[in-house]
Amino acid sequence: METKINYLSGSFKDRKSAESAYNRLKEKGYTNKEIDIMMSDATHAKFFKKNEDEGLGSKVMEGAGAGSAVGGVVGATVGILAAIGTSLVIPGLGLVLAGPIALGLAGAGAGGVTGGVLGALVGAGMPKDRAEKHEKSIRQGNIVVGVTPRNSADHSSIGHDWTMYDASEVY
Repeated sequence: METKINYLSGSFKDRKSAESAYNRLKEKGYTNKEIDIMMSDATHAKFFKKNEDEGLGSKVMEGAGAGSAVGGVVGATVGILAAIGTSLVIPGLGLVLAGPIALGLAGAGAGGVTGGVLGALVGAGMPKDRAEKHEKSIRQGNIVVGVTPRNSADHSSIGHDWTMYDASEVY
């Protein structure tokens, strides 16, 4: 019997480290539909300014294509959020989410949004204590990247790689 692989997440203090984590997932064959990106609206504004591109974002964008936005158009966002294709901006809670977690929240409607990021993280299968730590991290201006690894080897190697990119709260 195969052991269920747990959701892996890490908190990154800046755009560069979050993009490194995201790009590592892409190198391992993970798709935009498998990668979650979570941050506050303020962090989004700080690290992902309109018309700003440090090169890495445009490379990622080349293969991603333009996706539809859930809950509103994000605009000219570059980098990891542009590559995701589906984002959810929650102005009342000050959150920007992308990936399966955004789709889950959008599908939950108003009730899902009320639960905020904590409810979204727990709904993605994250234990409540870990979700509370990531919620606090997001409020402090960090970017949380998450994925469900395909196997235990990926879980170990991705977690190790993320710590090399200065991730904290890697679970």
